[in-house]
Amino acid sequence: MGFIASKSWLYESISLMIVSGCIAGGKWAIQLIAALVLLREQRWVFIKNMGLVCLIGSAALFIYYFFPVSWGFSIITISVGFSITLMIGLYYRAVRKSNVSIYWFWSWIVSLLVAVCLQLTIVFDVI
Repeated sequence: MGFIASKSWLYESISLMIVSGCIAGGKWAIQLIAALVLLREQRWVFIKNMGLVCLIGSAALFIYYFFPVSWGFSIITISVGFSITLMIGLYYRAVRKSNVSIYWFWSWIVSLLVAVCLQLTIVFDVI
């Protein structure tokens, strides 16, 4: 939510800001609940690794703070693209390191695509 609140000028309203946070957090919540319900021995290792991916990906969104020039929406797009690319690689590594099925990775990719489409459609009215 810190990323969202720091760039509140991107959102038409507070309610869209909240929807954006719910979409982003929802994909992580789905994976967390699924891990708690479906995994047995690997549950906590996977959740720890997944949490680290989430933390690093969220931190990567703040790269725009380190740019001396304001590029407006472009730098936000670069930050989001960098974060997503980084998280894809890290999530794959987390799945492999946790010794869970590769389907966890692909289910996360699907949820990521759905989340991005929802953000672009509902929040930003791009699609």
